[in-house]
This record gives sequence, structure tokens and C-alpha cells, in this order.
Amino acid sequence: MGFTEIFVATHDAALKRAGVLDGGGSAPAGDAVRIPDISDFEVEQLGDLAGTAVHAGGADYELTMVDVASDSLLAVPPAMVRALADLLSYETEGEGDVLEEVAEQWAAQDDMPFGASEARTYVQRVAELASGIDDSERTGLYVWSA
Repeated sequence: MGFTEIFVATHDAALKRAGVLDGGGSAPAGDAVRIPDISDFEVEQLGDLAGTAVHAGGADYELTMVDVASDSLLAVPPAMVRALADLLSYETEGEGDVLEEVAEQWAAQDDMPFGASEARTYVQRVAELASGIDDSERTGLYVWSA
């Protein structure tokens, strides 16, 4: 298995980046998190866990195809972007660190290639990307998966 890259871009920039990645090239780092040995399915699992943690469960957290030109590029739905961003600031009464809990639950999913500590780093970085989405700049959160 290859890797999955989660990044912030405009629609056109996302298609361009996907073209580079589809061709085996290396896209500029920028606002991206590269996670080895997972697929878009594990990203959807993360979205479900984040939604449940911030009491926004039941929303549609399924990644959507962006363009027929690239079946490896998917868009993160707005509900998932909000849930991920909320992990940074969500407050619970005596329940501990929500981001930490989500990372632990994500790492515990079947066939995850990393433990809770590494998962926490990934979840933190993805949550930070999600919190930086700016509607006025027409940016979104995208997932490219090999």
C-alpha cells in the first residue's frame, strides 16, 4: 500500500496536485499531511470518530469524488471538516482530551499501521488543516489516496 495525503487547496489546485501525485511525482509539502499505509477508508473512519466525539454523529462523513479526471482525489464534506476542526477546541466536562481520545480510537481500528502516539500527531495535524479552511478563499480539504 502507498500513502494518503490530506491537504488544503482550491478546487483547481487540488486537481493539479492530484495530477502530480497520480503521475508518481512528489507534490510540494505546503498544507498537507502524508500518512503512509492507509486509504481513504481510514480517513472516513477518522471523520466518523471525530463527529461522534464532538456530538455531531450521524452526519454524512463519506468522502466524495472531485472530478472524473482523477478517481484518487476525494473531497472532505463540510460536516467532517467542522468535526475535525472542532477537535482542537471542543470542551467536555471531565471527559479528558477529545482529540487524544479520537486518536486512540482511530489507532485501535482494524489493521491500522500505527499506534496511538503517532495517530495523535496525524489527528492534530489534520484538525489544524481543517480549522484553516477559509470559505472566502474557496479552499477545501482534499484527500488523495494511492
